[in-house]
Order: sequence, then structure tokens, then C-alpha cells
Amino acid sequence: MKIKDIKHIFFDLDHTLWDFDKNSSLAFDKIFKLHNVTVNTTDFLSVYEPINFDYWRLYREEKVSKSNLRYGRLKDSFDAINFEVSDQLIDLLSVDYINYLTTFNHLLKGSIEILQYLQPKYELHIITNGFEEAQIRKMNSSNIRHYFKTITNSEMAGVKKPNPIIFDFALNVANASAHESLMIGDNYEADIIGALEVGFDAIYYNYHNHDPEPHIKEIKDLVDLKMYL
Repeated sequence: MKIKDIKHIFFDLDHTLWDFDKNSSLAFDKIFKLHNVTVNTTDFLSVYEPINFDYWRLYREEKVSKSNLRYGRLKDSFDAINFEVSDQLIDLLSVDYINYLTTFNHLLKGSIEILQYLQPKYELHIITNGFEEAQIRKMNSSNIRHYFKTITNSEMAGVKKPNPIIFDFALNVANASAHESLMIGDNYEADIIGALEVGFDAIYYNYHNHDPEPHIKEIKDLVDLKMYL
């Protein structure tokens, strides 16, 4: 069923349009070779990905700082695979990871197709908890920046999704109202519940195959947005 009266569509970036997992794997391959870190990237990622997910949850909840996140997720991952690495090297890897991560430009399947489909009909925007300097570079390297009228990140707003303040901040920047706005993202709590609680409509990009509440609109493929929009 088509959603009516929507003028503004807000997307999350990482894991929604930008293929974070693939680009992250390539970045780790790069920095491990650069610094002669002799770990198997696949083995490392098997522990890093859940650790990183937990650190981002803590970051959203204001329980760790940006610097704690960048250091802690690497330190904990190396500890988990019993690989000794100095704090100095972890600091170097954390900087190089962000720098190289944004040089890779893989998007999730259907991203360009759906952006081209939506752009003539709606004003498109980004709301992201990602770091400001990295998110702009990601969008430029993957050539999607021009699709979006505004970009709101948590550092600009001073809070992170699902805090209502970031959604209100994004609406103000976009000159939009909540009742004419729709949020699309992969994080059920941060993107969907956060948006619904401030009056947005929302569509859950559920490619993780989680079990949302039955009343939540969801898609498994980005091009399935055409069913709603």
C-alpha cells in the first residue's frame, strides 16, 4: 500500500545505503598489511563485528566517548583472538581505519536504483550517528552526496538516534514537519522506534531478518520501497 502525504524521506547511511561490512573488511585488509599485523582478517572480523555493534550501542547511550569507541573496539577484538598489540599501534590502526574506510565505495544492492527512483518525487535527507568527517567522505566516494538535500549527524545535533532531539534537529535543517516525513533505516531501535516516537512514519530495512513488531512496515530489499512510495 502506498504511503500518502510524504514529502521528505530521511535515510540512515551505514548498513542502509552504504555497505559498511564490505567496506570495513577491505579497510582492515589494507591497514593490517600496511602495519604488518599478521592476523587473518576473517577471524578478526568474526569477533570485531559484534564487539563494534555493542560499542555503538554504548555510544548511542552516551556511555562511551568517540575516542573510547575507536580504541576499545580494536583492543577488545585483538584480546578476543589472543593477539598482542601495543596501545600505540592500536591508536595508529584506529586512525588509519577511518581514513581508509572512507576510500572504499561499495553500496548495498539497490541503493542507486532506489535513490534515482525517489529523488524526482521527494526531498531526500540523511540522519546518521556516524562521525561527521567520515560520513561526508563516504557519500562523496560512493557518489551519492548529490541525491540528498541535507545531512544531519549526531555530532551536529549533540545527541544520537534514537534521542528525539536529533530527529527534531534534522526536521529543522530540512524545513520539514514530522507528519510529512518518513525514516528508513536498518536499526530498529535507533532508526524506527526513534522516528516513530517523534511523529515520523518509518520503514524498517530488515535485511538482518530480525523480528519487528507486526505493525512496523518493513522491507528486505531497498527496491521494495517502491511498494510503499
